[in-house]
Amino acid sequence: MTAQADIAPAGVEAAPSFGEAFRLWLKIGCINFGGPAGQIAMMHRMLVDEKKWIDEPRFLHALNFCMLLPGPEAQKLATYIGWVLHGVRGGLVAGILFVLPGALVMLGLSLLYALGRGVTWVDGALFGIKAAVLVIVVEALIRIGRRGLKTAVLLALAGAAFVCIFFLNAPFPVIVAIAALIGYLVARTNPEQMGLKSGEILTAPADPNRWRQFFTASIVGVVVWWAPVALAALALGSGHVLVDIGTFFSKLAVVSFGGAYALLTYMAQQAVETHHWMTAPEMVDGLGLAETTPGPLILVTQFVGFLAAFRDGAPFSPLLAGILGAAMTTWVTFTPSMLWIFAGAPFVEQLRGNRRLSGALAAITAAVVGVILNLTVWFALHVLFGQVTEVHSGWLRYFAFDPMSLDLRASALAIIAAVLAFGLHRSLIEVVVAMAALGVVVKLFL
Repeated sequence: MTAQADIAPAGVEAAPSFGEAFRLWLKIGCINFGGPAGQIAMMHRMLVDEKKWIDEPRFLHALNFCMLLPGPEAQKLATYIGWVLHGVRGGLVAGILFVLPGALVMLGLSLLYALGRGVTWVDGALFGIKAAVLVIVVEALIRIGRRGLKTAVLLALAGAAFVCIFFLNAPFPVIVAIAALIGYLVARTNPEQMGLKSGEILTAPADPNRWRQFFTASIVGVVVWWAPVALAALALGSGHVLVDIGTFFSKLAVVSFGGAYALLTYMAQQAVETHHWMTAPEMVDGLGLAETTPGPLILVTQFVGFLAAFRDGAPFSPLLAGILGAAMTTWVTFTPSMLWIFAGAPFVEQLRGNRRLSGALAAITAAVVGVILNLTVWFALHVLFGQVTEVHSGWLRYFAFDPMSLDLRASALAIIAAVLAFGLHRSLIEVVVAMAALGVVVKLFL
């Protein structure tokens, strides 16, 4: 790839030294709480407003490019800006440091979760966090719905996605692919139906080296991505849990459009119902823990990988197996995100203003709203009711629950969490911490 450390590219106002950039990326990695919206806003403030390392149009264009690709948007954006500033080494440092601090915190929380179950205050904190998670997912549904459902077509796509995944148990990757195809085709003739302005597709001069850079990044990236999975298969056998973890989360990384909330339903179905790595309440616990850490929310995958290997990681001890499972999950979740950037960055200017791709993205976003609605219902049932059963009748799938099993304590905590989030407008971190404390009180005294 073309190194960009010596000459500031177009759109870069004041290229920093590599050491200065390293220190700022480390700082961002340690304080990037608040989900993708907060993380992107923080990078904008630091990189555009304060440091002036990149200008506003280049930042927004990079964000649009990153949203066209699977993976956590904020990490991809950091990787791309690091690549713009210092080439491949800059992208690697930015992408890795954006995730590493949060991954270490998540590993510590996973260890505490696995070893601390049965301790009253730990169980109480997790009980309260479940209520916070339900409200957080509702908030995400409202936020993304307002942003993504601009037309009747997009609203219909969201409804269809909900029906397909909730009642027909359709795979999430299939829903994403069909939505993208519909959006791409509709945008060709009626871009307004995708919430886009009509007009010609914009093009930019082609980089003559772009294909060489693409193939180099793709080959190296795929080898690096799959090397740990192949090593585990050779050393432990293709049926070992580490191989299953690596394969599953690698596939998940390819279809991870729409952020962590969109993926949770598919991941929960597979982790709980197919692989039997964990229970539905434990899945809710994992999301709550991920909300308290810096870094992308998709770090919840690390929690899943840790528990899966912790419980079935022979010949390793449970503790070592859990750590290896967490490492494998994190590697195959975030390495592909960086691969997309390094392979696609040379084409970024040519994607600028491409309305067909924008239409595909708009359709995916609409489908994601339907998927998150499914997640909201799934979480609500498992948080608020003690008995929930998945029922299949031919092609139809639904969840049966006993109204008499309503957990009044969990319901009360959910109402309090909703008041904190929607009435008092407290931050997600504040809601999670407050509900964890109330959960401890409930477990100790009620």
